[in-house]
Amino acid sequence: MLDLAALKSAARAAVVIPAVFALADKVIAQPQTSILAAFGSFALLVLVEFAGPARNRLVAYAALACAGAAFITLGTLCSRNPWLAAGAMAAVGFVVLFSGVISGYFAAATTGALLTFVLPVTIPAPNSAIPDRLEGWGLASGVAICAVMLLWPPRGRADLRRQAARALHIVVDVVEADRDQFAERACLAREAVDGLGRRFLGTQHRPNGPTGPTAALASLPDELDWLVSFLAPSIQSPALKLTGAEDAEAMAATAAVLRASAERLGGHAERPDFARLDAARDSVARALVRRLTELPAEAVEDGLPEALDAPFRIRAVTYSSRQVAGYALLATGADAPELDQTDVAQPPPARAALETTEQLAAEHASAGSVWFQNSVRGAVGLAVAVYIAQQSGLQHSFWVVLGTLSVLRSNALGTGWSILSALAGTAVGIVVGALLVIVIGTHEAVLWGVLPVAILLGAYAPRAISFAAGQAGFTVVLFVLFNIIQPVGWRVGLIRVEDVAIGFAISLGVGLLFWPRGAGALLREDLAAAYARGVDYVVATARQLIEGGDPDAASRAARAADAAVHRLDDAFRQYLAERSATEMNVEDVAALVGGAARVRRAAQSLASLGRMTNHDQRLEGCGENLDREIHALQSWYVTLGYTLVNDRPLPPPHIRDAEGARRLLACVSDAARDGDERTVRAALVLLWASQHLENLWRLEAHLGERGRKPQAGSTDAGPLRKLRASRA
Repeated sequence: MLDLAALKSAARAAVVIPAVFALADKVIAQPQTSILAAFGSFALLVLVEFAGPARNRLVAYAALACAGAAFITLGTLCSRNPWLAAGAMAAVGFVVLFSGVISGYFAAATTGALLTFVLPVTIPAPNSAIPDRLEGWGLASGVAICAVMLLWPPRGRADLRRQAARALHIVVDVVEADRDQFAERACLAREAVDGLGRRFLGTQHRPNGPTGPTAALASLPDELDWLVSFLAPSIQSPALKLTGAEDAEAMAATAAVLRASAERLGGHAERPDFARLDAARDSVARALVRRLTELPAEAVEDGLPEALDAPFRIRAVTYSSRQVAGYALLATGADAPELDQTDVAQPPPARAALETTEQLAAEHASAGSVWFQNSVRGAVGLAVAVYIAQQSGLQHSFWVVLGTLSVLRSNALGTGWSILSALAGTAVGIVVGALLVIVIGTHEAVLWGVLPVAILLGAYAPRAISFAAGQAGFTVVLFVLFNIIQPVGWRVGLIRVEDVAIGFAISLGVGLLFWPRGAGALLREDLAAAYARGVDYVVATARQLIEGGDPDAASRAARAADAAVHRLDDAFRQYLAERSATEMNVEDVAALVGGAARVRRAAQSLASLGRMTNHDQRLEGCGENLDREIHALQSWYVTLGYTLVNDRPLPPPHIRDAEGARRLLACVSDAARDGDERTVRAALVLLWASQHLENLWRLEAHLGERGRKPQAGSTDAGPLRKLRASRA
């Protein structure tokens, strides 16, 4: 199937790169300028693609141009000493690779930025060559930036917003469905939300950042998953039973807010009606308080759980809808004055962006982070490649470094497969390129005519066909390019084979030395950490609801849970990138990853319950009845992490504390009958907290089923066995 976006990008490169190279080669006529102009435009047009609003993209390309100029200068200064060149390459390589944790823009720029340092540092030149090299880079940057901004700009983020809008419209259909339509529409909503999550996972670089629209857009799939889990907890779940006008108004307000959010994401100017939604949610709570006080004492044990279910789910749905609306506003660049700093959707103030960036870096500054591992592995591999290239005196030594970079993966097996693919592609490219050169000979005009076609194929192949096809295309481009600069015929292919083979060997050696098991082993550890930190957050917020306590403890637990989930998300993305070498059921492993996010989200909902009473009234005597359930939940999720890491059978769901639940119902019912509104609200908070704990108990069974589920036609024990197998 034709990839139209890849074809447009390749066609743009095929038009611009030969024009820039021709201007540098024929008009400026400086070899250093020509090389930087050709490879610089290739880096900007083929290796880098920024998505998002035009202004953000322009700033990103301009920043990359400035960084490239600095790297070219530094690389030239270090190019005449192998040890200095290798040391500088290690430092630059680590900083550039690790900076990808900050934002998707930094991650997208990684390869292009590294190329601007690799070229000058591996081609020794005097300091007097710096102006010529900067001239070539400046020419490439100016023309390429104009081209990417004006000629077929990418629409990736707009496509993501539109898919999110479609998913929201389907969720609205569930909110408005009657009993006969509910099951079918709920199934469609689950498929749409899961598809949206897969689409975000499938993006080359996660659309996130410390603040702003990209972070809001990246948060939508998880929030919609949370919302649907209350609308339809399971396929068999019936439609919400609306017991009064307040419930009906809350669902109508929810549908209106979600519809306005979908329109907003679709490019329209609608604004969600937060005031109506908040008023409706408060009305549901007041109506429930009235029903609690009117409930006969003898009917408490049987009638109270049923009376609580619908209002609890409605409140969760309305609150989650509020967050979705906030994310929709922020993702489209709009202000959201209705949201304050207690809202999950609201980003920190602009002045706190630097602190948020520092926090992101601190979260990943350890050997347990996939970003840290990849950065160290890449920096060492590139440094070794630069040193060997410098010492060996190879004719085109930068090909050694490019070969190292192109096949280095997060585990030794993945690197080995990349090497085989790259060698196969390079061999095909050498054969095709050599045949072209033999047929064309030294006819420069014909070579110039072939160059755009070669660039078109070389830019299109890696995105639309395969990695091996990309290597073949790039090799053909190099054949044509270097025979224009200095005609050497087919022998340039032999030089490339020698150079890239050295680079491939370096990649394999580094992959064997540094964390050879790859992201599979790390994913198990990060799953365990995310569940442990998430349930710690649940315990901290539940304790604050029951006893008061130090609010800083809950804040610390929240930060730890956030960091653990972020690291898990990165490890899962890296694991998906290794799927070519791993048989696995992605859906089931994704369910385990999503479960960790749900545990954290439950804690956030518990924290929001505390704001209902402003912590000015508590029923500690009643809340103590939740202690055993809280401890049992914490023990189960910590045990789940242990089984993931240590290859043990999954634990069955814990036995619920039925006696504690009965005592809690009786206690809060007695407290609610005194008629004091603050006491009634405190009782309601405890009851809804117990509902969140019950949802986490239900999640245990869901995770256990997913963790044990074998693939179709498979005889193994399921996705956890696949994760454990990666330890070998």
